[in-house]
Amino acid sequence: MFGKLFAKTRKSAESITILARLNDRAQPMDRGELYEDPLEKVLKRHRAGSVTGGGTQLGPDNEIEFCDIEIEIYKPEANHLELVKQTLEELGAPKGSKLLLGEDEEEVLFGLNEGLAVYLNGTDLPDEVYSDCDANFVYDEFNRLLDSEGKVHSYWQGSTETALYVYGPSFDTMKERLSGFLASYPLCQSARVVRIA
Repeated sequence: MFGKLFAKTRKSAESITILARLNDRAQPMDRGELYEDPLEKVLKRHRAGSVTGGGTQLGPDNEIEFCDIEIEIYKPEANHLELVKQTLEELGAPKGSKLLLGEDEEEVLFGLNEGLAVYLNGTDLPDEVYSDCDANFVYDEFNRLLDSEGKVHSYWQGSTETALYVYGPSFDTMKERLSGFLASYPLCQSARVVRIA
């Protein structure tokens, strides 16, 4: 009896699949921790849908360009799309993110945070800098200095540079908070600071 009832319910329930394209250079594990797992909890709590997958787009040098989250949304409640958008913004989605809806991939822009990447020079500094300094310390120090004004979301290690991707409300504020450390810590010599959102 229950099997038939549940099968009928599943069959008649309408749903749509949308793609959240995040302008965030988050590696898969970071994407899950930052966005997918908390979003799944919110969707389940509101009986609005579920996270069904995700992906990461790499550039020619294997640096992350953006990441996607595939989401099944239950209809007909229109506020479920707004719930996804609002939740992802609360979780730190950067400007330039978008929801792609339907086969035509209609775009709904969202995102509040700005992004800053710091590229550490991995080849041209004195050997003792690489032996005496630690990129993990840089990562932790960035988060300490930024406090509530930003957070390191992820990183990338290339053949000549290592990048830390930082997101927060203001690019200028984050840059200012990190400037003293970037100027003084040996591993940050010749570092490039780039706006990414």
